[in-house]
Amino acid sequence: MHNIDINVVDMTLDIMKYVLGRITKTNPELGKPMKEEDLRALVGETINEKGIGGEKAFALFKDVLVKATIPIDHPRHLAFVPAAPTRASILFDLVTAASSIHGAYWMEGAGGIYCENEAMEWLVSLTGLPKGAFGVFTSGGTAANLSAMVTAREHWRKDPKNLNKKGIMVTSSGAHSSVKSMAKVIDAEVLLVPTETAMTSRDIENVVSKLSAEAQERVFAVVATGGTTNAGIIDDLAGVATYCENHHLWFHVDAAYGGGALAAPSVRNLFVGIERADSITIDPHKWLFSPYDCGAIIYKKPELARAAHSQEGSYLDIFKDEGAAGFNPSDYQIQLTRRVRGLPLWFSLAMHGTAKYEWAVEQGILLAKLAAQKITEAPHVEMVIPENLSCVLFRRKGWTPEDYREWTYKNLEKKFALVTPTKFKHQGTMETVARFCFINPDTTLKDITDILDTMK
Repeated sequence: MHNIDINVVDMTLDIMKYVLGRITKTNPELGKPMKEEDLRALVGETINEKGIGGEKAFALFKDVLVKATIPIDHPRHLAFVPAAPTRASILFDLVTAASSIHGAYWMEGAGGIYCENEAMEWLVSLTGLPKGAFGVFTSGGTAANLSAMVTAREHWRKDPKNLNKKGIMVTSSGAHSSVKSMAKVIDAEVLLVPTETAMTSRDIENVVSKLSAEAQERVFAVVATGGTTNAGIIDDLAGVATYCENHHLWFHVDAAYGGGALAAPSVRNLFVGIERADSITIDPHKWLFSPYDCGAIIYKKPELARAAHSQEGSYLDIFKDEGAAGFNPSDYQIQLTRRVRGLPLWFSLAMHGTAKYEWAVEQGILLAKLAAQKITEAPHVEMVIPENLSCVLFRRKGWTPEDYREWTYKNLEKKFALVTPTKFKHQGTMETVARFCFINPDTTLKDITDILDTMK
């Protein structure tokens, strides 16, 4: 199966033809999920002792299986946080896989890691962190947040009085679910600040002050959000930074979704204070147009991350040799084995330049403003809160949660759009509402109008 023969050549041509056809579509078919038993009836068993052959396997994928998926780059995919990888980044993802570069250590992956570091330098420059700040690409925001939390906890435990203590992290109720989940992974407690709006230092003080003296001493970090996934809300980063500095706490900003907006001059002022963070999460596979999976964790003092994450092993000793000296990404996050997932971002940035990235991010912000205007003008819908970044929360007047659910599946059944409801606490009540999240520059004002018309 490692031989090169005519079957491999034919398969390569078929796959490249499919790839070229797919990436040239700005409006790909919006598939829909199917039940497992229905897929099994159509596809059957694909894995057996002798194999079914590449031609048949690929035909099953492109004719059946891929149609049971929803492309994240569809211009009317406005649910969750969609994505819109550039054609350049998609093509270079193929190059990345074909090049078989192990991206953990400089000795094996110097050229690829160099490219990643070029892209990382640009990301770091967006944050305004001081000289010496740097980071590494991860599989996504979850791995990035976990890497930051481990670093923060280990730094806190350098103080002998904190050894073997269970730390407490403070974050808002609007923070991403991964923040709370990853706290469980490191066996830390989470103290939630109950707010659906921007978390402030006063909010933090209110909840921390109610802890016992012993518990207050176990607080080691505050996680603020630079653009909540649900509503695009940015915490009072400057105020939280001051609180953390005054109380000697690690200040982490989860900007997995919103961090892309740092490239947009029109909203950069909303992030004032992020440059004082100890660590920052940004997901290029969200609003910086990279393919899945590509997250990033950035540290003000990378040496603290290295102290927490660097792995030991006799077979790894060679990587510490002077002849292998260089930047080792595995020393700064939880993964040892890793692909050079920052390469597609690097290539796209190198090809297009940062000015086009600025335009594309600004387009998402503009689309949110245009959608808010259309909603305000339409008699059957209304805004819940003003738009934030590229998120728009709105309600269909008179609808129940079941109405929203039926509307979502009706549009999906027609392969027209994927727009899902969410919940938002409005005036003290948790309410089901509709939500747009704009990432794709190919989304048009007509797309927005047509979706709103389906709610009439």
